[in-house]
Amino acid sequence: MKYILRNSAYACLVFVLAVNSVQAQQEKATDVKAEKIYRASPTKINALVHTKLDVKFDYAKRQLIGKEWVTLKPYAYATDTLTLDAKGMDLKNVALVNGKVLEKLKYTYDQEQIHIQLGKNYAPGQAYTIYIEYVAKPEELKAKGSAAITDAKGLYFINPDSAVANKPVQIWTQGETEASSAWFPTIDRTNQKTTSEIIMTVPSKYVTLSNGKLVTQVKNTNGTRTDTWKMDLPHAPYLFMMAVGDFKITKDKWKDKEVSYYLEPAYAPYAKDIFGTTPEMISFFSEKLNLDFPWNKYSQVVVRDYVSGAMENTTATLHGDYVQRTPKEMKDEYFSQAESTIAHELFHQWFGDYVTAESWSNLTVNESFANYSEYLWSAHKYGKDVADEHNYEDMANYLGSKNDALKSLVRFHYADKEDVFDLVSYQKGGRILHMLRNEVGDDVFFKGLNLYLKQNAFKTGEAHQLRLAMEEASGKDLNWFFNQWYFNAGHPKLTINYAWNEAAKTQTVTLKQTQEGSTFTLPMVIEIYAGGKKQRHVVTMENAEQTFTFKSTVKPDLVNVDAEKVLLVDKTDNKSIKEYAFQYANAPLYVDRLESIQAASKNQKDADGAKIMLAALNDKFHGLRLASLEALDLTNAELAKTALPVIQKLAVADANTLVKAKAITALAATNNPADLPLFKKALESDSYAVQGAALMALSLQQPQDAIATAKSFEKDNRKALTEAMVNVYSKYGTENELAFITDKFGSLGTQEQIHLIPAYMNMLGKVNDLNAVKKGVDAVKAIGVKYKSYGANTFVTNFLVKLKQQKQSDQASLTYIDAAITELK
Repeated sequence: MKYILRNSAYACLVFVLAVNSVQAQQEKATDVKAEKIYRASPTKINALVHTKLDVKFDYAKRQLIGKEWVTLKPYAYATDTLTLDAKGMDLKNVALVNGKVLEKLKYTYDQEQIHIQLGKNYAPGQAYTIYIEYVAKPEELKAKGSAAITDAKGLYFINPDSAVANKPVQIWTQGETEASSAWFPTIDRTNQKTTSEIIMTVPSKYVTLSNGKLVTQVKNTNGTRTDTWKMDLPHAPYLFMMAVGDFKITKDKWKDKEVSYYLEPAYAPYAKDIFGTTPEMISFFSEKLNLDFPWNKYSQVVVRDYVSGAMENTTATLHGDYVQRTPKEMKDEYFSQAESTIAHELFHQWFGDYVTAESWSNLTVNESFANYSEYLWSAHKYGKDVADEHNYEDMANYLGSKNDALKSLVRFHYADKEDVFDLVSYQKGGRILHMLRNEVGDDVFFKGLNLYLKQNAFKTGEAHQLRLAMEEASGKDLNWFFNQWYFNAGHPKLTINYAWNEAAKTQTVTLKQTQEGSTFTLPMVIEIYAGGKKQRHVVTMENAEQTFTFKSTVKPDLVNVDAEKVLLVDKTDNKSIKEYAFQYANAPLYVDRLESIQAASKNQKDADGAKIMLAALNDKFHGLRLASLEALDLTNAELAKTALPVIQKLAVADANTLVKAKAITALAATNNPADLPLFKKALESDSYAVQGAALMALSLQQPQDAIATAKSFEKDNRKALTEAMVNVYSKYGTENELAFITDKFGSLGTQEQIHLIPAYMNMLGKVNDLNAVKKGVDAVKAIGVKYKSYGANTFVTNFLVKLKQQKQSDQASLTYIDAAITELK
């Protein structure tokens, strides 16, 4: 499962802060209670063996009509009872299959679980089959989601009555965490595995997708078709899936296995632009793990209104529609969110599907690995700078969340299973795997992963089994590492100080851990640059404060602590700006250079600071060119005199469209009429990012020309260009442009809508049409209500309050806005 809203590049900072604020309040209220609850792994009384489903759909009622044959065996002890999870269903028949005869069974049902009397005692390993007829009613369920999964109905009908024009009719499922039991009775636990057969009867115009192989398709006389999908290898119930809709299938392959992509017809021509790296990813991960992709096929489907980023259903990953892009949109992407998600979900086919977390307490063996796969793939495909940037951003996201720092990676105490889908299980866990890889070395790390997977194939796993596999591969006792990083909360806060003793010719480095709680053991490399040479020292910090002393014939130009930049630490590094200048020029890694830019951004009037900023404008990596452009202070006349010609060159000729766009934005801030020809030329770019930046730049000097230009883009605009157009219309336009903003807002996904809320509300402040105001207020209110538990109500309310200030003389609008604000509380 990949979640994208909370830390999305498209999400507004204010919204993210609101999310963190609300979560902080929730966590304070639940932590005390949660600490008292031990979340034991579910006891296995009966074990699933095989699940056969025969389903059809009532689109008008948004219901599933199902028949199920579920085969089980008592696990360790004889039993005469069975409990199945089944949420909010109407049960028509519950019976024991005895040959061709159905023997009705006694049962009780509380809308959550079916408690069945089997009629006799079954011995461990003795199989029996239960038949159930039922109706699933997902629209009547009230189920809580999480930061990763915003809803938990299990089964979703999208536009089933075709009420929304130009929106497809679809059905899809979402099983994680325990929502599969909202559409079929099962033992909805991660430590259960079952083979499956899913038979779907659907309108013949639609395509279906499910787990495993499509074995038969039968056309019926009533305009429907019955598709049968079979999965002959066991997988967990939460990984069951169905998708039904007007999808266009594009076939690909890896070795002799089918790889396929299901998209809306409009995006089908771009299927291999969107998903085409998948076979290469499968090869890469298979080779790194020394274990071939373990399933019989791999499909990816894109659906509307998805409740998360993506989901790793066995053999059939489901993506939200943000991955559907045109080639022009993708021109502005460099290891995109979509591509990282494709890698993430694919890696789950090994870590999560092939070997599944034994309980949600050990979610790390699913999600931390999937998170780390993003680093592995980006390093392989795009190089170390790209991977290190991704790694650093994930670490920064985790370090920026104070409350998440209080949680251990493996946790048996939590208020709700949904709580473990957080920055600890994902981002922190990925960084911990990066440190583990560094600790044992590449060959041993991947050998350990291979052992873990093979030893637990088609079963469950947990952190202790990972430790044992790594110990077997390395010959090392790794209890200290797992106790510290997996079973302990928090992270080191590290202060670094330096001292040179000229008389003794010694360089000292003093490290001090300032976090509350236990001291971390930190193996690291310290590199000393002196006299044109570099010395490498491997040391281990074991105490809360520790000083390391090194001999040197001359005063070092740089002491680089954690030179490999692998430690998960909140670091205060007391280097001089001169030392950072040397570090930028000589230390090789992305983080070395980024830290130098960050230090220089606070010292731009210093000669060494200016030197770093100017050099970074031409850094070999586009991400650092962007960082320099973002931080550069062009109000510093002396620095600007040297920097502006470089920035003008970047705006015209940089190979990276995002750098071009950022350079245009930097030039726009100087408000120099001489740059207008450059801006107008950039409007002809084939990059939405460049066009958007150029349009905003033009608007600062010639707003009416910008409005006219924006109108010429109304038939072809997305992402950055759309945002620029909306902002230009909102700031300089009239109510004549409201229709474009309203229509565009309604057609976008939540992330992009959030970005446009400020401009949309500002435009509503200019119009006198009460119905238009109501429509806009309703649209943003819906976002605030849907994502209220994540702080979106606070974000939306802030802009509704601003809209009120613009509507002081319009009592009808004020009344409507006040009602919306009240509803958002």
